[in-house]
Amino acid sequence: MRFGAQLADAMDRLGPLCVGIDPHVSLLEAWGLEDTPAGLDAFGEAVIEAAKGTAAAVKPNAAFYERHGSAGVAALERVLAAAREAGVLSILDAKRGDIGSTMEGYAQAYLRPGAPLECDALTVSPYLGFGSLAPALDLAAEHGKGLFVLALTSNPEGASVQHARGANGEAVAAAVVREASEWNKGAEPMGDVGLVVGATVGSAVSDLGIGLEGLGGPILAPGVGAQGAGPEELSQVFGNSRAAVLVNQSRGVLRAGPDVDQLRDAIVEAAQAARQALRA
Repeated sequence: MRFGAQLADAMDRLGPLCVGIDPHVSLLEAWGLEDTPAGLDAFGEAVIEAAKGTAAAVKPNAAFYERHGSAGVAALERVLAAAREAGVLSILDAKRGDIGSTMEGYAQAYLRPGAPLECDALTVSPYLGFGSLAPALDLAAEHGKGLFVLALTSNPEGASVQHARGANGEAVAAAVVREASEWNKGAEPMGDVGLVVGATVGSAVSDLGIGLEGLGGPILAPGVGAQGAGPEELSQVFGNSRAAVLVNQSRGVLRAGPDVDQLRDAIVEAAQAARQALRA
């Protein structure tokens, strides 16, 4: 099964929740773990164990691993391998974006089957031009992997680029959505090229004339729960495309650790809440 089909199945069975694996220093301390590669291992293992059979996907954040150098990258390899072994879909949050052979290198690092950092899907940035993502798009298509393309992010600085309009009047973010949609044409039940759209972007989708309904792929939505977005915000931002939304939660779920049973209960509760919020 291709990534989009696997994700659609997991969201239907388990709920539209992606659990972030974000080993912040403060979270490690709260869990009684040291800020070391061994601490990262213990943190990731607990989240994977709790997410098995309860969450549609997990999303390790590469930055929190890379700050430990080669030993941290090795820990990231292990958490991705653990997700594969547990049958949990992995979305690696690395936001890679470059041109030519460099983008090809990133694609090979994360999307090639058997690569040490192989993941099921990767977050990528299109802001060197959507066409710069071609090596990742092509390799993902070849191997049934997924991509989540940054479209509308909730950080205030993003608007200066994402809301800007080109000579034809189309907003940059709208062009990203349009080009991503082209890659999903004809895919059932869901395409492999998704978007990242913050749940706290307010009226930006409608203000910019963005048609999320035609994407045909998943929408990864950070900002729900602890970051402020509830049913009203989800309705405003995603409208009729809510069925494709995969809610990402990190702190709101991870604070239930380190006990795996309590963490599992928090994931189940968050998945149910996400489903209800998206149906409201």
